[in-house]
Amino acid sequence: MPDTDPHRLLESFAEASKSVRRALDKLTHEQMNTRTGRVGQYGLDLVADGAALNVLRKLDVAIVSEESLYSGNDDAPVTVVLDPVDGSTNCAHGIAYYATSIAAIDADGLLCGYVVNQATGTEYRAVRGEGATRDGVRVRASEVQSVEAALVELSGLPARVLQWGQYRAFGCASLALCELANGGADGYVDGGSWHAPWDYLGGLLMCREAGATVIDARGEELVTSDPAVRRQLIGAGTEALLDVLRTAAGRR
Repeated sequence: MPDTDPHRLLESFAEASKSVRRALDKLTHEQMNTRTGRVGQYGLDLVADGAALNVLRKLDVAIVSEESLYSGNDDAPVTVVLDPVDGSTNCAHGIAYYATSIAAIDADGLLCGYVVNQATGTEYRAVRGEGATRDGVRVRASEVQSVEAALVELSGLPARVLQWGQYRAFGCASLALCELANGGADGYVDGGSWHAPWDYLGGLLMCREAGATVIDARGEELVTSDPAVRRQLIGAGTEALLDVLRTAAGRR
């Protein structure tokens, strides 16, 4: 039987993330910083990918991973999109802000999502229509409407610097979106179209279930498992703030 129950999937995602953590813990500092021949890829990414897939391939699902692309059952009704280590550079440099991000897509869109900060163990889960949680506690997005009062997360340099209250650049899109869902941040802006589905799908469902809105700057569909897709994300807890942040992304 195909695996379509979101709660069962989330348990498998948590198991896969723990497998990643165990694999990373075995690496030396030198191994953490080893690069492969692929641009932007560390050896730790391949180690983490293997650890996650050892668990996820037990499911009857299709799998799309940043590191190894397609595997699993292509005919399954659920596709799992995996980033074994989002924020690989943070991980390699010992910066405690990197994640495993896993999302499931079915015929109706995003079914469930799982994101865990591998350095701290903070865990986010979301199921379509059932809300989002942080370590088991329901989360809600910020209600800040004014950009002057907002803490805005950035990925890269925006087209325009606005008079936001504060800003942060974390280097891990999945966790940054979870911060938006949790109300820790009020807005989010990408400086360009560089995020792939595995970077944002888990965090996207967290945001949607917590009441935040995340869009592509050009109006493109965000829910896709196509590994060639790159999107420029803009997000906010309120529509008023989102409208202002469009200008930071150069869309107004």
